[in-house]
Amino acid sequence: MLNPLPKTAVTFTSERFRPVLPEDAQVNPGRYGAELAFWLCTELARDGVTTSYPDFEDWGWFIEYIVDEDEFWLCCGNEDGRNDRWRCFLRPLGRGLLGRNRAPVERARPLLEAVARVLEREPSVRDVAWSDD
Repeated sequence: MLNPLPKTAVTFTSERFRPVLPEDAQVNPGRYGAELAFWLCTELARDGVTTSYPDFEDWGWFIEYIVDEDEFWLCCGNEDGRNDRWRCFLRPLGRGLLGRNRAPVERARPLLEAVARVLEREPSVRDVAWSDD
């Protein structure tokens, strides 16, 4: 089911994105999402949506999506204590002094719709639920 805005977060179950590397090679213990983020940026590119390569924070992974001067992070990570339950959410970044002017979510519609499509066509993905972040 395609994502009707303003739903900007999605959770789902899949064994496909379980971590490949051992725990001591992860960014933080129990924090996964590299495999999911790399898969997403590849699938989104195939769907015509250009993002950055994945990068990480201590909470998980993200890919950047830029439209003109508006920048968004599509954040990806596992639910606490699980390596088969995933969450992705949109984070609009701020512009200007102190970053108060956040990019409007509507500008990320192509990204969110593409995420919905790639998740929908991946056979290992199930129990997809969109929500407001």
